[in-house]
Amino acid sequence: MMERSETTQITDDFVRTYQALGKDNLSILADLYHQNVVFEDPAHRVEGIEQLTQYFARLFQSVTHCEFQIHETITEGQVAYVQWTMLFSHPKIAKGQQRQVNGCSRLAFSDGKVIGHRDYFDMGEMIYEGVPLMGPIVRHIKASL
Repeated sequence: MMERSETTQITDDFVRTYQALGKDNLSILADLYHQNVVFEDPAHRVEGIEQLTQYFARLFQSVTHCEFQIHETITEGQVAYVQWTMLFSHPKIAKGQQRQVNGCSRLAFSDGKVIGHRDYFDMGEMIYEGVPLMGPIVRHIKASL
């Protein structure tokens, strides 16, 4: 069982890594993630550090800008939750203008590294609201619920 201070340290490392992460330093992921990591978000599931690194390489290749702002972290036992905002620009979404997506990550730890990473965020906010014809419809539906 991990000590609370170790969980807090890995969570702090996660925050520092994501605030520094970019297309030119993806190798830092191997310092944070367990080789058998499972990463999930609303659109993807990847297993293993190699697949995760490739996932981020594709992500950074397709965007013109991407950064993470971390707002809050909570640790409990071998689990942490991280509340964040991702600021990004994609040439095919919202005419390349910067967008923002709010989300939360659930992290699970093993052997001093992140072995489970699940992101929770609204795909409509991330993609669909930035598509010219679809955006107004999605925003209208969300407002009427």
